[in-house]
Amino acid sequence: MKDKQGSWRALPTPEWTTGHTVQFFIDNLLLIAVAFVSGALLVWPLVRGRASGPTLSTLQATQLINSRNPQIVDLRKADEFAKGSLPNARNLPAEKISDRLAELKKDKPVLLVCATGTSAGRSAALLRSRGFAEVFVLAGGIAGWRDAGLPLRS
Repeated sequence: MKDKQGSWRALPTPEWTTGHTVQFFIDNLLLIAVAFVSGALLVWPLVRGRASGPTLSTLQATQLINSRNPQIVDLRKADEFAKGSLPNARNLPAEKISDRLAELKKDKPVLLVCATGTSAGRSAALLRSRGFAEVFVLAGGIAGWRDAGLPLRS
């Protein structure tokens, strides 16, 4: 704002704004925390998805199986695997996969299958860190495969 002499000067700060900004944050701390946490929860799947790599729908997985004959690795426990698995799948439980990586070929694609598609990401990140270039996770896991009406081997 210009004064009477035509030079610029700062506007005075109104009395009601002094200290009110800090008080606003103190009064609304819980609301601000909830907003921050909900934003973080929205971003988390994106961050985690980048680490685990691409996920394939049941249609995409079927196309991969038919065209490239990937190594299908079922990460569930042996008793769950025995109840039904994808055709040509081998059982390498997630907790033992790091000890049994020698059973997999690095030059072939790997399709990881878990119960619901949520826990295979950790194993996918492990395989990538050990030099496996093409690692995919079945979205929805065996439950998604079953819901799509696709064949299971028992």
